[in-house]
Amino acid sequence: MTPFDRALELAERGRAKVEDHPLVGAVVVAGDQIVGEGWYEYAGVDHAEARALAQAGDRARGATLYVTLEPCAHQGRTPPCTDAVIEAGVARVVVGAPDPNPVAAGGIEKLRAAGIDVDLLESDDARRQNEAWRTWKTLGRPFVTYKAAVTLDGRVSAPGKRWISGDESRRLVHELRAASDAVAVGMGTVIADAPRLDARDVGAVRQPRRLAFGRGPLPEGSELELRSRPLEDELRALAAEGVQSLLLEGGPTLATSFFEADLVDKLLLFVAPIPHGEGPRFLGDAVQLELSHYAIRHVGEDVLLEAYVHRL
Repeated sequence: MTPFDRALELAERGRAKVEDHPLVGAVVVAGDQIVGEGWYEYAGVDHAEARALAQAGDRARGATLYVTLEPCAHQGRTPPCTDAVIEAGVARVVVGAPDPNPVAAGGIEKLRAAGIDVDLLESDDARRQNEAWRTWKTLGRPFVTYKAAVTLDGRVSAPGKRWISGDESRRLVHELRAASDAVAVGMGTVIADAPRLDARDVGAVRQPRRLAFGRGPLPEGSELELRSRPLEDELRALAAEGVQSLLLEGGPTLATSFFEADLVDKLLLFVAPIPHGEGPRFLGDAVQLELSHYAIRHVGEDVLLEAYVHRL
């Protein structure tokens, strides 16, 4: 494992704890030895860089600092991380990704102005680690992932089957829900399936907010939140309430509306080994997708296609 990979691993320890902050991990290397480690865990504590440098002590002088996100250059709830890096006498800093927050950005320039050698990796892994936060901070809306299960011919249902995808895929969906701030469907799905949208049997430490987009009323007994305003307005309102990530599980009508409004950032398509389905395709024919950063893996008998519409 490289020191930067270790920094990414450390950053994950803050998952679901950092509130309105990004995940950040830091590693200090002197010679070929790791002498300090740190990560950001929750609001009010020292940042990852400060914790790693404190652990390294005098061994940080002349060392290399690996950090997953550009060190902040502003005074917030804690002092600027750039000041700690400069005062520690670090010779080189390897940064995974730039900070998109204009309030905190500028750390790379400040470090270079102090004579420190800075390498910016533009790491896909570092950007992916904070993809929801980056979108929330930059665009003022949640990062939207659309998930669908389809047959080989792109249909969303199959004759005689309640589920298209297999057990492993459905478990992964519950893990995705547990990792999301909110999960949503459209009113058509609410009426047809009465979905619960909670994360079950995956040890979820919290449940996502569960939403229905469309015109009400909701059926009696539904525990979903109805969101009836235009999609852009609702996403801005959700972002203001702290929702950084939204998992969209609705049918083709809702998905098409989100794609036509250019409000989807990532596509997750579970393709089942069923040659022919029935009913509509997972997206309307008018939607033209331009995708990038493809990844394909097997999930049980299904194939999961992951691709990005937007990356920040």
